[in-house]
Amino acid sequence: MSIPLAHLLRVEIAADPPPRLDKALSRDVPEEAALSRSRISRLIAEGAVSRGGQVVTDPRARTKAGEVWEIALPDLEEIEAGPEPIALDIVHEDADLIVIDKPAGMVVHPAPGAWTGTLVNALMHHCGTSLSGIGGAKRPGIVHRIDKDTSGLIVAAKSDRAHQGLAAQFEAHSVSRHYRAVCIGLPDRADPRLAGLAGVGFEPGGVTSVTAAIARHRTDRQRMAVVTHGGRRAVTRFRVLEDFGRAAALLDCWLETGRTHQIRVHLAHIGHGLLGDPVYGRRKLALKALPPAAGEATASFPRQALHAATLGFVHPVTGERLEFSAPLPPDMTALLNALRGG
Repeated sequence: MSIPLAHLLRVEIAADPPPRLDKALSRDVPEEAALSRSRISRLIAEGAVSRGGQVVTDPRARTKAGEVWEIALPDLEEIEAGPEPIALDIVHEDADLIVIDKPAGMVVHPAPGAWTGTLVNALMHHCGTSLSGIGGAKRPGIVHRIDKDTSGLIVAAKSDRAHQGLAAQFEAHSVSRHYRAVCIGLPDRADPRLAGLAGVGFEPGGVTSVTAAIARHRTDRQRMAVVTHGGRRAVTRFRVLEDFGRAAALLDCWLETGRTHQIRVHLAHIGHGLLGDPVYGRRKLALKALPPAAGEATASFPRQALHAATLGFVHPVTGERLEFSAPLPPDMTALLNALRGG
């Protein structure tokens, strides 16, 4: 692979290095370089890391104290997106990061079929050139994502140092994220069918856990699926906040891991997909158990009923613990009122 060089970064390995090259470099690389271990691993695999003129492509390679390694840092790629004056609901902003309450219907990052109107387009306009580039593209700032039709909180990095620190917290699963979800049916802990499912566990405080690996669907690459072999470990926990005649339920869900479509896939796996989910929520509501107005409200709900309600992490620069919350959007509030018969 040909790598356009911005410059060479020289890193001397300090005493008692970790056993792997990627770990040793991530430990000893200058802080101002803002290179995460995952980014260093990618650079190694791309042939951008060498010692004495010899390229090493195995991140598990051994290294010794005193060795000098060179990292060929590539020019940042231009993304096919530009700034757009899109209004943002800003929950918090400082010199290093910004927290947004994203509306349903907004794509986070430009992609084929959605090059405009995304959160990145809006952030590029709002933040100018201050968004981080550590992800390998100029000014994306994106550390994590939520689905287009999921509303709620998302944090973006405005400095490379913040990006590195936030990415490390997401990788370590130390970020706190709670979602409000309306599922079809009631996930009843007394239900023997639920209790008999592999990967389902019951914890104190009315908490149900789902531990089931997730991978791309074998035939539909746009979907994810629970798999018994391979896949990536995924853990979701939830508790029931409100029961709507056993026809539907309001859940508080939180993530230990953060896989694509994780909550949607896990709830569908246990037979309680999200209301309004066009991909995974195929089970029908038992409308007879609901108030008359609920039938129309649920049938016309245009998206998966999922909202990223809280977000907590340690500020990657100041070290302060930050906690944010976002109220339910009007469409979910109206849905819940209809389910309650209000």
